[in-house]
Amino acid sequence: MKKIVKEYTPYVFILVFVILIRLYVICPIRVNGSSMYSTLHDGDIMILNIIGFRTQGVKRFDIVVVDDGREPIVKRIIGLPGEEVSYKNNKLYINGKQVKDPYGKDVTEDFTYKVKNGYFVLGDNRTNSKDSRYFGEFSKKQIKGKTNLIVFPFSRFGNKK
Repeated sequence: MKKIVKEYTPYVFILVFVILIRLYVICPIRVNGSSMYSTLHDGDIMILNIIGFRTQGVKRFDIVVVDDGREPIVKRIIGLPGEEVSYKNNKLYINGKQVKDPYGKDVTEDFTYKVKNGYFVLGDNRTNSKDSRYFGEFSKKQIKGKTNLIVFPFSRFGNKK
């Protein structure tokens, strides 16, 4: 019995280590759908940075993974807690001040949303995205982490902003 315990102990430690890394540091995430096109493509596999989100938080235009209650979705942070987010004539306004939005390539219909304690997220492909315009804001607890590193397919490997 001691021989079996001694033989398998390193494997148990490795398994526990891998599980802890996946739960608290990084894990793979797959992009489903075209809501982040042209930045991200359907099927891209990315690395979700869990610890970076927990230690550094998020800022406007970070790509994050949020839990919409059914599945994790990949979106971009647009509005921060306490801000008023507006789109008028395809231009982004935060608290009434125009902000350059280099990611919204499509037409974004006019709207105004007052963010309370959460985060307002949009897909880059605005005409084909279920995001905060549909779900409302997401709490910090619903954000699983931030991501910008594509690891597969290898032809798209690298950082995406």
